[in-house]
Amino acid sequence: MSRLKKSIGIAGCGTIGRKVASELDAGAVPGAILGGITSRNMDRARRFALTLDCSPPVTELDQLVQTTDLVVEAAPASAMESIAVATLSAGKDLMALSGGALLESDDLFSLAEKNEATIYVPSGAIAGLDGIAGASVGRIDSLVMTTRKPPDGLKGAPGIKVSGINLDEVIEPTVVYEGPALEACRLFPANVNVSAALSMAGLGPRRTRIRIYADPTVDKNTHDIVVEGEFGRLSILIENIPSESNPRTGKLSALSALATLRRITSHLQVGT
Repeated sequence: MSRLKKSIGIAGCGTIGRKVASELDAGAVPGAILGGITSRNMDRARRFALTLDCSPPVTELDQLVQTTDLVVEAAPASAMESIAVATLSAGKDLMALSGGALLESDDLFSLAEKNEATIYVPSGAIAGLDGIAGASVGRIDSLVMTTRKPPDGLKGAPGIKVSGINLDEVIEPTVVYEGPALEACRLFPANVNVSAALSMAGLGPRRTRIRIYADPTVDKNTHDIVVEGEFGRLSILIENIPSESNPRTGKLSALSALATLRRITSHLQVGT
């Protein structure tokens, strides 16, 4: 007997939310269907829904949760907790793309456990989390990620205001943050969500170190990860092409969410 397709709800109609919805509509995930969309801008969501062949319903969050099996949170980090609470309270699974907001929300993990729901955190714009997760079963001594982004990709981040750096005047690679992943996610919530998944896979948000450069010499969002431990040394370099509509977001972020949905709904599981 074939497995029923999972109904997927999309909470958020930004760059990533629209991409995931469009690919689900096109059948990119054989084991899933697009069950509905919600957004803080409902008119925008309705206009977008009209462009899709499956004509998904555009509903308030509570109704979306009740009518789908899994909700993909693809909203600003400030909205993640309300989406997560509504989803997990109903015993529905959650894919959190604002992973940084999870780092200070232990209550959400307890809520998921209480209601037998699962929280999925995709790799996002980085790679190698399977290797890091494997290494973390043993001893990891250090985990450092150096991120370089074109200055425009960092505009609007709270961390830039704190740093006092004028991005329009940056003419050479300039460090705008160096410290633990926990604080990086607070100060750059739209820029280094990848550090949340990285820290969850390895040393945790306080021991994972993040260095962020505003770098006018690059045209890609780059992440250079180095892990050292009893297993040896692991080095990972990712160069992501920014999305046309949002330079803060790499194209790999949406593709990672779709790959996670494929894994969730597949009979074949590959990797750690």
